[in-house]
Amino acid sequence: MTGGGPSEENTQASVVERNAGRVILLDPDGRVLLLSCGEPGNAKRWWITPGGGCERGETFADAALREAREELGFDDLQLGRCVWTRTHTFPWLGRTLRQHEHFFVCRTHRREPTTDQQTRDELMYLHGHRWWTADDIQTATEQGEAFAPRRLGQLLSALLTDGEPENPLDVGV
Repeated sequence: MTGGGPSEENTQASVVERNAGRVILLDPDGRVLLLSCGEPGNAKRWWITPGGGCERGETFADAALREAREELGFDDLQLGRCVWTRTHTFPWLGRTLRQHEHFFVCRTHRREPTTDQQTRDELMYLHGHRWWTADDIQTATEQGEAFAPRRLGQLLSALLTDGEPENPLDVGV
């Protein structure tokens, strides 16, 4: 599950703690590949980096690579280091998740993902993809599009301009 919508709510008394690995997948022109995500039965959508929850025994990086294979069909990625972290609490499929995310930079050539390896669940909540520039994200945010993290356009712009931070940045919700 990719999860991680743009609003922070606690709809239940119990919160499920969850670790997740994510990929900031960059092409040579500095575009990032994002997935459109939305809970089944809900028209609300937001854009996310590929990735999802850690399975038993997986590291954040292992989960990021596995999810990239499943969600994108990319099985040849070489992750860089973790550059961002965030913790986000959100409702998902009748539960409340508190997800602790690590974002890894990965540079690749521009290509189109496939859905061939997506799980049944991923096919239900992933609704397309797009390669975005930081400026495109900023403009779309101003026009009401939702991104996770919310400041993704600013964060991506800083990453491309200033390079990778020495230590992972907490990027907030």
